[in-house]
Amino acid sequence: MDSSPTDPGRRRLLSLAAAAGVGTALGGLPAFTASAAPHRPTDSKLQEGSSRDRLWWRAPADEHSMIEQGLPIGNGRLGALTSNDPGRELLLITDATMWTGGPNDTLDADGQFPYDREKFGSFTLLGRLTVDIPDHDLSAVNGYRRTLDLAQGVVTTSYVRSDVTYRRQVFASRPDDVIVLHFTQSGGGRYTGGIALEGTHGETVKGTSFGAAFPNGLRYGAAVKAYGRGGSVRVRGSRIDFADCKDLTVLVSGGTNYAPDASARYRDPSLDPERLARTKVGAAAGHSADTLLRTHVADHRALFGQLDISLGVSSAAQRSLDTWDRIRARARDDVPDPELEAAYLQFGRYLMICGSRGSLPLNLQGLWLDGNDPDWMGDYHTDINIQMNYWMADRAGLSQCFDALTDYCLAQLPSWTKLTRDLFNDPRNRYRNSTGRIAGWTVAISTNIHGGNGWWWHPAGNAWLCTTLWEHYEFTGSRAHLARIYPLLKGACEFWEARLLTTTLPGTSREVLIADSDWSPEHGPLDAKGITYAQELVWALFDNYRNAAAELKKDAAYAKTVGGLQERLYLPKVSARTGWLEEWMTPDNLGETTHRHLSPLVGLFPGDRIRPDGSTPPEIVEGATALLAARGMESFGWANAWRSLCWARLGHAENAYRLVVNNLRPSTGGGNGTAPNLFDIYEVEKGRGIFQIDANFGTPAAMIEMLLYSRPGRLELLPALPDAWAKSGSVTGVGARGGFVVDLRWRDGRPTEVRIRSVGGRTTTVAHGGTSRTVTLKPGASVTLRGLA
Repeated sequence: MDSSPTDPGRRRLLSLAAAAGVGTALGGLPAFTASAAPHRPTDSKLQEGSSRDRLWWRAPADEHSMIEQGLPIGNGRLGALTSNDPGRELLLITDATMWTGGPNDTLDADGQFPYDREKFGSFTLLGRLTVDIPDHDLSAVNGYRRTLDLAQGVVTTSYVRSDVTYRRQVFASRPDDVIVLHFTQSGGGRYTGGIALEGTHGETVKGTSFGAAFPNGLRYGAAVKAYGRGGSVRVRGSRIDFADCKDLTVLVSGGTNYAPDASARYRDPSLDPERLARTKVGAAAGHSADTLLRTHVADHRALFGQLDISLGVSSAAQRSLDTWDRIRARARDDVPDPELEAAYLQFGRYLMICGSRGSLPLNLQGLWLDGNDPDWMGDYHTDINIQMNYWMADRAGLSQCFDALTDYCLAQLPSWTKLTRDLFNDPRNRYRNSTGRIAGWTVAISTNIHGGNGWWWHPAGNAWLCTTLWEHYEFTGSRAHLARIYPLLKGACEFWEARLLTTTLPGTSREVLIADSDWSPEHGPLDAKGITYAQELVWALFDNYRNAAAELKKDAAYAKTVGGLQERLYLPKVSARTGWLEEWMTPDNLGETTHRHLSPLVGLFPGDRIRPDGSTPPEIVEGATALLAARGMESFGWANAWRSLCWARLGHAENAYRLVVNNLRPSTGGGNGTAPNLFDIYEVEKGRGIFQIDANFGTPAAMIEMLLYSRPGRLELLPALPDAWAKSGSVTGVGARGGFVVDLRWRDGRPTEVRIRSVGGRTTTVAHGGTSRTVTLKPGASVTLRGLA
């Protein structure tokens, strides 16, 4: 947008920001900024995570296969993939805000948004760091091992050379806002080599730092600093040389001048990222590596320790295998490995802690890249992917990590609103409102960080984002969160009030409201009215808005209007031809039977209108079940995760579990499955797979849903417990809708003890099988129940 601060477009954006209650007053989403000195823990104990919270490998990552083999670290904003090669440590460094592109506010000839790396933009690397130790080539060392301690957030590498044991630790500290590499040894060894920091966009490194700007005006920079004990550490040109050091510490920081403020065009012009990066590494260098480590671990553990899980005990033979061999053995032998499966869930939580705190939400790539050309630009897909990234957070004891999504939506709202009002009803847009009216806001299938949309308009995307934000309120009971998201909910309702069409059902005199022309993502056809996907999402949006308005005691008249619209919404029926829940307002199947998307099943999951508990007409439940069965058990990782969640909602434990196991299969030759570093691989074409992070969150969400189903007023224990986990197990810290946290133990498929703590909820029914109890608690209180088997 090239308008001046005084032109009408600029003034309108400013007024929208003020109306939404965002802009510089935004309560979250701090960008790369100066910060106060962190709290330093006084506890001298530093315990490693339990064996089930540690992953390990017998070889370093291949520098040319970092996305499949590099180990991820991150502090919520600043991240890296680490190679852990003894002779050449490589870090591929990212910042969540390192984006090209811009507001993308001019439509193509078809009324849709450009979708490219120039106009829409792309998530890209911040830089590369290498630490070369020439006499430590892999061929010259013995006993190599690298470990990812999920509970501590630390990658550790150890090996032996010439009877000396060498050890390095790599972690990304949120309190100090730096990446730390600490090299130590025992046995009289020394470190000699060089350190190089470089950009990936042609930047010039000046000494130990670099700074530059993209054509979109985003400034960025990074800096490195090193110090050692014994020997020498010297800067030589754009390189740091070290010689004969008993130990060595390397610190890296960097970021951009991105700001979560639409009225400032998402920039902080006063911020110099290169200078700030130098300040941060300089401040961290004033502390020992041990102090930095303890500070980081205390911060990381405070989140990681909020949930613990045991799904049973693995065999000694399984435990003896490194992580990649263990993944392959699980698939080859088809024998449950409950500790590996629990570790996979905890790995998802580790990625959430590393990638979603104090910055932008997790995109298709999370926080990790191996180049500057990620598929789909590493963007935010609003027709399943960004939502799936956050299904796990509240369920898995990481409600704090959800805030990044809320902050992002609020920061983008002024731009989304302006684009909707200015462009959605463009006559070239096949999805425009036939009513000719426009209000509120919506999004496209893809969004960037500059307020821009990409690919095609996605009318129901606003309703799905709002449903996700509303569910966070259901888990936490936070009125502050509800007040923050209220403008999003109301604006989405206003959009649909202007969009819905009145039609008479064939063969009746009944008038209903249906969604205007759209497609069932990403399935088809391109011009259908009343698609199930939109009808279900809008029904949920209206329901959530009415509840929000009542809770906040706001807009009673408008809430009544929305309630009237909700009562008139058409809701899908079962096809007499296929026996499936209809995806379109027709008994015909107009698409691909085994399509990856479960768009017509959003009312089953993540929605909750379709319930197999007797409150939903049985023919609707049966139709949803038949459609889910038709979609099949083989697909991409995120699609398998969604299927698993749906089967868990239906109480089909073995189907839900089989889909989890399918995602745990090793990816070979670019095929779908789990990479050696546990990243989920998406086969975009035969022989070429890419990393896409959503399944790493969706699959753990499904595992938790198998152990606890919740909605306000009801908790169901072990609703889809598979035989593989039935013998014995436990989970502590599971979030439950209605404002509770649940600890649960079971044996032989039956719960033996459940502790329920209120985080805002007051009354709920706890059920298992045919037994139930009603629990009433004050916020902060807890109760332990037994005898629910």
